[in-house]
Amino acid sequence: MKNKTFLDTNVLLYMYATDEPIKHNKAQAILHEHENIIISTQVLFEFSNIMHKKLKQDYHSIESALEEFHTIFDIAIIHYSTIKQALKIATKYKYSFPDSLIVSTALEYDCNLLLSEDMHHNQIIDNNLKITNPFLD
Repeated sequence: MKNKTFLDTNVLLYMYATDEPIKHNKAQAILHEHENIIISTQVLFEFSNIMHKKLKQDYHSIESALEEFHTIFDIAIIHYSTIKQALKIATKYKYSFPDSLIVSTALEYDCNLLLSEDMHHNQIIDNNLKITNPFLD
């Protein structure tokens, strides 16, 4: 049985959040609780954008974080086929396109678990992928 976990952007953001210690600690614990963790180029983009625009981090700090992610996680590349599948997922499951692209990428890279606080907790996608909110009590 495959054992791959895909992380949504919010999990990475909480790894750096100092204003939410409970979520920060949980995000840090995820690194030790899961093997074969995958993120995507989309997640890297969203992380970088939020860190710079909302959290006012400089690009040098963001680059250091991205380098750390590069050494810890496998990074999935978004392909045209991923985008086409995301459109189908958006239609079928009524997720936004960015969330559907996350789901599509997780499916394409054979993940069985997607950790996100933004999607429906415990939903199963196409009998292959379970979405879990790791920040629920």
